[in-house]
Parts: sequence; C-alpha cells; structure tokens
Amino acid sequence: MKYFYYPGCSLEGTAQEYDASTRALMGALGVELLEIEDWTCCGASAGEAVSYLLSMVLPARNLALAEKSGIEADMLVPCSACYLNLKKVEDHTGRGDHLLDRINEALAQEGLTYAKGIRPRHLLDILAKDVGQGRVSGKVKRRLEGIRVAPYYGCQALRPYEEFDDPQLPTSMEPLIEALGAEVHPWEMGAKCCGAGLMTTKKPVALNRVGELLAAAKGADCIVTVCPMCQMNLESFQGKVSRSAGEDLGLSVLYLPQLIGLALGLSEQDLKLNLNFAYSKTLQQKINLK
Repeated sequence: MKYFYYPGCSLEGTAQEYDASTRALMGALGVELLEIEDWTCCGASAGEAVSYLLSMVLPARNLALAEKSGIEADMLVPCSACYLNLKKVEDHTGRGDHLLDRINEALAQEGLTYAKGIRPRHLLDILAKDVGQGRVSGKVKRRLEGIRVAPYYGCQALRPYEEFDDPQLPTSMEPLIEALGAEVHPWEMGAKCCGAGLMTTKKPVALNRVGELLAAAKGADCIVTVCPMCQMNLESFQGKVSRSAGEDLGLSVLYLPQLIGLALGLSEQDLKLNLNFAYSKTLQQKINLK
C-alpha cells in the first residue's frame, strides 16, 4: 500500500507526536508514505475568513503538487481540519460556478494544475478500510488486555462528509481497538464536539464540552483521538475542568496511532509519548511499560 502523505501544520507544531506515531505505525504496517514536496498550509480554519477563493486555492495547491508527480495514490491526511479542507475543495469544485477555472488560474502562476485526480482520505478511513482489523491483529506483539478505551472521533473527520462512518454514531475505531485486545468503553460521546476553537473565543462553553466528555469517559483507561484540536482540548484543560467539577476528571489521552503502535511493540520514544500532556503512570503500568 502506498499513499501521498499530507501532515499539515499542526503535525509540525503542537501535534508532533501525531506525526511521529503515524509515520512509525505505517512503517510497521508496511505502508509507504510519499510526503508531498513543498506542501503548504491548507488554510486551516482561518483561510475562508480572508478569502473564499484563497481557502480553495490553498488545499488545491497541495493536491496539484501530488498530481504533478504522476503517481497514482490516495492522499493520507491525519489532521481532521486539513482533511476537511481538502475534501471541501474536492466537493466545491464539482458544484459548477467555474470555481475550478478560477483555482487553476491562480495555480498557473506556479505552473500547477488541479485536475481532481487525487482523493484525500482521513487516516482513520485508511486504517479502518484499507489496513483493517485483520492486518492490525496479525501485527500485535503486546496485547492490551484489561485496557478500556473510549474512542473519540470529533466533528471534522465525520461531518459534513459522510465518507467512511456514521457521523452521529461512529464505530470505525472499534474493530481496531478490539484487534489490540483492548475493550471499547461504552459511551455515546464519540461524535460530540470538544468545543474546538471556542476554547479561545468562548472558553466557558468549550470547558463545559470538555468536562462533559471527560465525565462520560470515567471508567475508561484512556481516550483515543484522531484530531489535533480535540487532543489539545481534552489534554490541556483537565486540571481546570476538574477543579470546576469538584472531582478528578483526569484521564490519559492518546492518538490512535500511538495506541496501536504500543500494541505493535513500538517504543514510547518512537511514538513520542513524552509529548503527551495526559499519559498516566497508571496506564503505562497496565500496558506493562513501567
């Protein structure tokens, strides 16, 4: 299996552990990642506030760079915000209004053309559908028996594009978790919003969302995420949320490739678990790492 790899800005900044663990896991699974040369920001959530056309040209440029290589492969995208932007340009250029012509007029300044030949796909989509439970199970070296995992999908991997899972009641992580020997924590919060960017604009609202999620995850050994923003919100504000609730809501929060990587025998160093804010000794002991 071979995929173009678009890490996006967060994975080179605040989510370096997501990048490292994704690369390490894919290597262990025998998946080849082709990083796009000279990739740039996809526009994240701010591009459209400046210019709608800019918000389309930025992700289209990265897809055009992959197309220019002449290699036939889908594009693997770990960051949910990046995935959403790349999907959005694929969708919006199919609606008419000459948007594709306008994008290519801008890209022509670099000698690039976006021909809609590369399909952007979320990391979870590829793990669930292309890699699958069987392949993961066959690579497990350290079974995570006795570990209860709360799978947290967030919003942008699932909505508005219903590509690989139910956006209201997602289950695509569950077979992967079970392949590791772990148990899925029973909850209905996997697709609920974590507060996202409201943490910087309406903090009380976002803190309330994080508190609800952490409270619902009580009884689990960890929450597993596939989104840098969700990871940051769930990790960084546990102390503040716990003080507000009057109880300890602290819980380990790992990226999905970190959890799978541990079961496949990858080291904590390979997976950069030292960069996680919420990774308890209790969980490490249960996985027999300490």
